Amino acid sequence: MPQNSKWKEVGIQTPSKEYPVFLGKGTVEQLPNLLRSFENTPTKVLIVTDDCVAKLYLAKVKSSLEQQSFTVHSFELPNGEGAKSFENYYAIQTFALENGLDRRSAIIALGGGVVGDIAGFVASTYMRGIKFIQIPTTLLAHDSAVGGKVAINHSLGKNMIGSFYQPEAVIYDVDFLKSLPEKEMRSGFAEVVKHSLIWDKDFYHWIKGSINNINDLTEDRLLVCLENGIKIKAEVVSSDEKETGLRAILNFGHTLGHALEAAYGYGKMTHGDAVALGMLFATRLSEKLNPDLLLADELKAAWEHYGFPTQIQPSVTPENLLGWMKKDKKTQDNHIHMVLIRSVGNVELHSVSDELILETLKEFY
Repeated sequence: MPQNSKWKEVGIQTPSKEYPVFLGKGTVEQLPNLLRSFENTPTKVLIVTDDCVAKLYLAKVKSSLEQQSFTVHSFELPNGEGAKSFENYYAIQTFALENGLDRRSAIIALGGGVVGDIAGFVASTYMRGIKFIQIPTTLLAHDSAVGGKVAINHSLGKNMIGSFYQPEAVIYDVDFLKSLPEKEMRSGFAEVVKHSLIWDKDFYHWIKGSINNINDLTEDRLLVCLENGIKIKAEVVSSDEKETGLRAILNFGHTLGHALEAAYGYGKMTHGDAVALGMLFATRLSEKLNPDLLLADELKAAWEHYGFPTQIQPSVTPENLLGWMKKDKKTQDNHIHMVLIRSVGNVELHSVSDELILETLKEFY
């Protein structure tokens, strides 16, 4: 895809594939050219989206492809985390078969992280794998759209059924973010802050100095957040594509975050809010193991400005959350392993006792 002054290109390199992330205004206009750049132009294209995104953007994307003589089908999921189900995964596979998609066809994930996860998992398994492109429409998806982790949920745990399957490209058109409500911007911003905390101290201090609340996420600042967050994700993934070591640091805040999502009920709390509270919990836990850290109070004050939760709802017990945390994929032999922070930009995987987790959880009620 040719470079344009309106956008930037970030390269993702993994052992299995190299691909571009196109970032900026109007990048979606180049989707037909990108599809034609494939060694074999797709015979058919399936756009997977959700009912909210469909109302806003599906007609535009579909029309741009049909005008270029592509045969396009679309499948709409209900909006929300509950859509990442085996039933919907099976329904998309059935729809693809009924409409004659073959090994030269391509899937486009048009939506947030939920759409990207399930569409990517369908692409990874349909006829043993066909090409797919991520077109994120949320700030949160800057994290999930890059790196090739695709999955669906199980009633016993989030993202427990999935694979590692890289897209052909990620097209990140910031015009799609204009319709996001504040709670969704806040949700995505949590992952931006996470990237700074695990990897880049200077980026963290830029965030602290430039973004006092979610309304400060102007277009220019948003592009800085996206570019830096994607570059950090790219660096980590390039070193450890299949999460055998370093890539686990991207789960900072997620051990409790996923447990909160499950315990509250999927869809009752945004992913970003859950991860933000999970990061605050992990930081407080880190201070108990490393008393020199002194970061949790600073984060709590920032969280209050951003609107992130800082307490756990009394409807779930610490013991209940501990049970959900033990379903985390990093758990080994029933021992919880969490990403803990040594200093800003420096995190590590650490085994934590049930007693210390329960003690610290009780401080958040």
